[in-house]
Amino acid sequence: MYDTTNLRAALAAATEDQIVYDLPGIAERHDSLVRELPGVSVRFAMKACPVDEVLACLAGRGAGFDAASPHEIAQALATGTPADRIHYGNTIKSDRHIAEAHRRGIRDFATDSVEDVRAIAQFAPGARVFCRLGTDGEGALWGLSHKFGCSPADALRVLTTARAAGLTPSGLSVHVGSQQMTAEAWRAAFDRMADVLAALGRRGILLDHINLGGGLPALGYRDRHGRPLDPPLDKIFAVIREGMQRLRAVAGAPLDFVIEPGRYLVADHGAVRAHVSRLSARQQVTGERQHWLYLSCGKFNGLYEMDALQYTLVFPEYRGSDYVPAVVAGPTCDSDDAYSHEGSLVHVPRTAASGDPVWILSAGAYATSYTTQGFNGFAPLPYTWIRDERDAVPATASGGPR
Repeated sequence: MYDTTNLRAALAAATEDQIVYDLPGIAERHDSLVRELPGVSVRFAMKACPVDEVLACLAGRGAGFDAASPHEIAQALATGTPADRIHYGNTIKSDRHIAEAHRRGIRDFATDSVEDVRAIAQFAPGARVFCRLGTDGEGALWGLSHKFGCSPADALRVLTTARAAGLTPSGLSVHVGSQQMTAEAWRAAFDRMADVLAALGRRGILLDHINLGGGLPALGYRDRHGRPLDPPLDKIFAVIREGMQRLRAVAGAPLDFVIEPGRYLVADHGAVRAHVSRLSARQQVTGERQHWLYLSCGKFNGLYEMDALQYTLVFPEYRGSDYVPAVVAGPTCDSDDAYSHEGSLVHVPRTAASGDPVWILSAGAYATSYTTQGFNGFAPLPYTWIRDERDAVPATASGGPR
């Protein structure tokens, strides 16, 4: 599993609501990924946790960055990471943003359309482009199968157009869906990439790298019914290693690999210290009497992903055994700011009182990047961090997400 000792100590020491990041835990997760996939270059998906201290930690381990905007590019460069370890991984880019990224030294661009390729050729002449293939997203909590990625036939057109426009057609990329829970999704992605790689070779287009994208799962989530998720990580890594060997054989030439982990690196090593706003019981319009646990943070200030999963809640001051099933909700007056899926009410202490601390585990991914600037006047959570293995008490909290 993973060690939450430092996180729990930091949460216990906190007296105000905040997100805590365990930097040594994040560093170890990075190092374990490199051990599982030797020779693969890590490009952290910044959108998962655009926190300067986290980025600096990963940069210090040798990671580069998958950036989705000029702002993210600037933030990545500020860590001291060279531009050749940062790519513009968003297939959606305006002319202005392409030009700005090129001016900042970025030379690797994701794409999935001929129109985007033509814009890159105009505003980032001579750049390298890698084409994102679409996937069906089956087996993932978030499929990501509609907005991004093209068909194999389109990929051939895109990369052929890139070559004709003076760009370097450098690679293929995929994304099997966020929190991908099956190894089969990776196997299917390798099948698709192998076919396209062979077809490109017949056209004389020899790529130099494959981008395996994101999708590696976090370990500490629960499903909608409150059951712990158990991703088959060993099998996933085995399929990825086998797929890499297969693609190298298809390419018939040296082929580098890049991977873009996001939540895999940070989710389990970030947690929220929140508190109970109120535990109440009221009769619904259906006639059923229902308990509601209102927390100090919710969908709009830290727990955006509550629609797809349940976070593990810890009530550190409660030692009893009298629990009641409750809907968990945030503090705002938006009815979407709650999670209650069929058969998935959360068991909470019957005596939970306003002000009691609540720890929300495995909340390190997207907790800062998805928060609003104060919906209903409830501010985004500030964050703090554990600096090294000896620090069970976090450093001084910063002003929060940027």
